[in-house]
Amino acid sequence: MSAAAPQVESLITEQHKKQYREEGFFVLERAIEPAMLELLRGECDHFISKRNAEMDAAGPGGVHELGSDIRDNRYFIANRYRESEGQKLSRFIFGELMAEICRATIGPDALLFYEQWVVKGAEKGVTFSWHQDSGYVKAPHQPYVTCWSTLDDVNEENGTVYLLPYSRAGTREKVEHVRVGRDMVGYHGDDPGDAVIVPAGSVAVFSSVCFHRSGANRSPRMRRVYLTQYAAEPIINLEGKLSGLADPFLQGGKRVAT
Repeated sequence: MSAAAPQVESLITEQHKKQYREEGFFVLERAIEPAMLELLRGECDHFISKRNAEMDAAGPGGVHELGSDIRDNRYFIANRYRESEGQKLSRFIFGELMAEICRATIGPDALLFYEQWVVKGAEKGVTFSWHQDSGYVKAPHQPYVTCWSTLDDVNEENGTVYLLPYSRAGTREKVEHVRVGRDMVGYHGDDPGDAVIVPAGSVAVFSSVCFHRSGANRSPRMRRVYLTQYAAEPIINLEGKLSGLADPFLQGGKRVAT
């Protein structure tokens, strides 16, 4: 008889919660069940193909870039989970793993704020500078949580994320960012951060005010990540309109998403 799969509750310890409060992040290795990991990989391939088709259709002969996406180089395919056939992605986005992460970080009430495929093409020199996710949100807001879920083994060769603990960043508050090329940059020190080196199916969990960066993918294979972000309340922009999504997930600690 095979051993039962570990309960999600056993993955998130009091030490994880303490590290999140004090340093802004924690990492869960092999937290995503194998069947769900394969589902996410299939959906990632589906949305990349869909995005390439949109590039093909964007004018005579197609285009190589569309929005922030560069064919076979990098993709940021965001907020399209409702296009997932049979609501496949909803099973992950609003599943018990994400629910337990939200309860442990932002509390009993949670809304889906953002979801995005973050893909780096093989042997592409795309890097991302030090930033806080909150640095991209202009309006005042409570810090939200980012779940950086790995579809492939990640390491320094293929462009993993580096996290900077609050104690070394010198702040746990949102700071003003400046635009440098395509990036918004908020940390200008020389601390390299802590590299997240984990197998596929792991989740790096970090606050929107935790500084992070990523390196280039120098490996011969794509590096695929599925990123979901959750907020405790709707985030309203400076024009008084909703920023991102506000899709119900948890109320009083219980899942309400359907």
